Amino acid sequence: MKYEKGVKKMSKSKVGKYVINESDVQIIIKDVMKSYYTGDIEVRALNGINLKIKKGAFKMILGPSGCGKSTLLNVLGGLDSPDKGEILINFDGSMRDITKFSKDQLTLYRRQKIGIIFQFYNLIPILTALENVELAARFSNIENPKKKSIELLTEFGLTEKLDHYPNQLSGGEQQRVAIARALVKDPVLILADEPTGNLDTKKSNDIYRLLKNMAVKYGKTVLIVTHDEDMANKYAEKHIFIRDGKIIKSEEVAHKIIYNNNNN
Repeated sequence: MKYEKGVKKMSKSKVGKYVINESDVQIIIKDVMKSYYTGDIEVRALNGINLKIKKGAFKMILGPSGCGKSTLLNVLGGLDSPDKGEILINFDGSMRDITKFSKDQLTLYRRQKIGIIFQFYNLIPILTALENVELAARFSNIENPKKKSIELLTEFGLTEKLDHYPNQLSGGEQQRVAIARALVKDPVLILADEPTGNLDTKKSNDIYRLLKNMAVKYGKTVLIVTHDEDMANKYAEKHIFIRDGKIIKSEEVAHKIIYNNNNN
């Protein structure tokens, strides 16, 4: 399965009124609209979203419940399709508009190019921690999938938990497995939807520190949806605020903290 459809050559593109060099950019979103219907009532989840995300960015998307944050992540991850607009993703040097992908192409995109981290972990209950990660690696045709999975889980402090099933792991441990599962595919983009929504403050800090270290070490672009402004202020490079399906503000974070590769 190939991605020829929707391929655009590297060049300069306009997002809103800005001209950008696509070689430094991971995501370009142009005039994206998405509505849902309850009977005859239209609920516009995304209302003309325009956004540019650079490679290696670590950004958090904030806003009230129902503002469109999760919908934006869903259309970026190929879990849903916009009604209008373009979503260009940089695939190793060329921009591809995923809104033009077929169902089979979207399946391949989700399987090989995107790492998604869910609030409720979404681990397969009948598989061990190692098997959950290894399965994702095998679906993505990663070389030496078991070895790569063991290396990541070990790096994430789960050496003693490789043969444990999800119900034998704490919430923080399950989320570490989920992060390893997302990363083992070597994706171009990692999306996280409320990844610490079920965790206490200490475990939330551990998870955000791990995500940040991972982004820096492996050079990954990471977008996180969250309600937690304290964590966003602590870890994100930039905040994107959404309300009523529109980006109302995008700002740099003034406060910075020091990260290292120690996950303890």
